[in-house]
Amino acid sequence: MASLATPTDEKASIEAFRRDVIEASKTALVLVDFWAEWCGPCKTLGPLLEKVTAAKAPKVKLVKIDVDKNQSLAAQFRIQSIPTVYAFMNGAPVDGFQGALGERELTAFIDRLLAGAPPSEDEAAQEAEITALVEAAEAASAQGDHEQALSIFSAILEQLPDRHDIAAKFVPALLAAGQPDMASKALEAIPADIKDEAVSKARAAVALAADAPPSVDLAPLEAKVAAAPQDHALRFELATAHLAAGNRDAAAEALLAIIAAERDWNEGAARAKLLTLIGAAGLTDPWSIGVRARLRSILFS
Repeated sequence: MASLATPTDEKASIEAFRRDVIEASKTALVLVDFWAEWCGPCKTLGPLLEKVTAAKAPKVKLVKIDVDKNQSLAAQFRIQSIPTVYAFMNGAPVDGFQGALGERELTAFIDRLLAGAPPSEDEAAQEAEITALVEAAEAASAQGDHEQALSIFSAILEQLPDRHDIAAKFVPALLAAGQPDMASKALEAIPADIKDEAVSKARAAVALAADAPPSVDLAPLEAKVAAAPQDHALRFELATAHLAAGNRDAAAEALLAIIAAERDWNEGAARAKLLTLIGAAGLTDPWSIGVRARLRSILFS
């Protein structure tokens, strides 16, 4: 935590502010706490600011300015009540608040500002390395080298256990490797309130895997459906068999056929299954967009 000592003159005060706030904010988020010894709320806010900023160092720094000892700075920033906190980034104030906040509110305030901050060169380089490793793991999984894929994902998550976006991509790799139980455990480690697209895809993929039957011979089942095209239960069985075989196109066709014939069959089971399949692919995936368009056409025709 940086602190502005009592200045012997106005020039020293301004120079300290330039060094500890303006210049420092070019590489970190700097919170400037305007306070005074006689201020009761300042005594509540100060320790919380110190705790929260220390936990987020070196990305966040705290500078405390006693308004009684730095009256020129206080006047320059038009401080009318204390505590007042200004946040500086890239040499300029970007936000602030007055009064004492709780620890949760302070953390949310800082996290919101950090989320909008560009990464440092070191952070950008690290993220590029992580991205390359994740892409290598996904490529290995797609090529059937499951041992390599799982090894890479495990190594990344050992170092970055809170990266839920990476954990979500680990899930389909585990499913592809034939480890549905491990995939479920990996998914359980992701907090329920995380709802980004990668996590949603992982949850849908695990749900599909849980419902998938053992591998079956598709030819006899297709022949039965052809002989009884109105038997939706049989067609639904065929759709799940196609999913187990990894043929999502055929599965989608079977489910769409059921919906077109009787959209509410079995309390909407076909539509629910299709939406889970779409979710596993991702709502922005071109395949999903096409299937959703066909579903809308059926539902609103």
